[in-house]
Amino acid sequence: MQNDSTVPLRKRTPGLAHDIVTALTQRILLGQMVPGEKLPSESAIVGEYGVSRTVVREAISKLQAAGLVETRHGVGTFVLARDERHGLHLSHDTATSVRSILELRMGLETQAAALAALRRTDEQLQQMRRALDDYQDLLANNDSSVEPDARFHQLIAQATGNTCFTDVIYHLGNSVIPRTRINAQERGDADLMKLGQLANLEHEAILKAIRRQDPDAARAAMLLHLSNSLERMTGE
Repeated sequence: MQNDSTVPLRKRTPGLAHDIVTALTQRILLGQMVPGEKLPSESAIVGEYGVSRTVVREAISKLQAAGLVETRHGVGTFVLARDERHGLHLSHDTATSVRSILELRMGLETQAAALAALRRTDEQLQQMRRALDDYQDLLANNDSSVEPDARFHQLIAQATGNTCFTDVIYHLGNSVIPRTRINAQERGDADLMKLGQLANLEHEAILKAIRRQDPDAARAAMLLHLSNSLERMTGE
């Protein structure tokens, strides 16, 4: 393990702690670090980010203030379970709630896609690519799981670099996928596999725009995807 004397430290700026807070917050909100899991040690974070222990402690303090972690003296810092009582609550599975959620997402995720196009990293782009590949594999096996679909949208929120987007999408959870909120009677003869294929074609257009770093195209592709989702799910 490297220590402070061997790690080439980045010059301290006000943004260094914010960068660490953003990275760790995103890991927590995307489920990459689960409640009860111990955060890496100070030395490990110093080694990963090339910052001083002072910056790491500042970042941990901010995570504590946000209610994401708690530090147990002499033991370490641990991820806290999110208190759903203070989270975002949505109504039950009805066509009305599907329409309401999609209207919310049209405002939220179109801007998220535009920001992601401007700010995404190559690693985030690769993660989005894997999510869509995983989704296509499930569809090819007639598996209606929505996890890769939800993950793709979460990764776009993460790529904004703005944890407010990530937090809202996290609270929405799988409800961001409209077909999870329509029961069998309301779905009628709808072919979920076909709907999934159409959705993933639209995802590909969003990803291409984000890859090109074209915010206007990303915004338009996301709006088209959500508008089409509304039409497919509600007939509107």
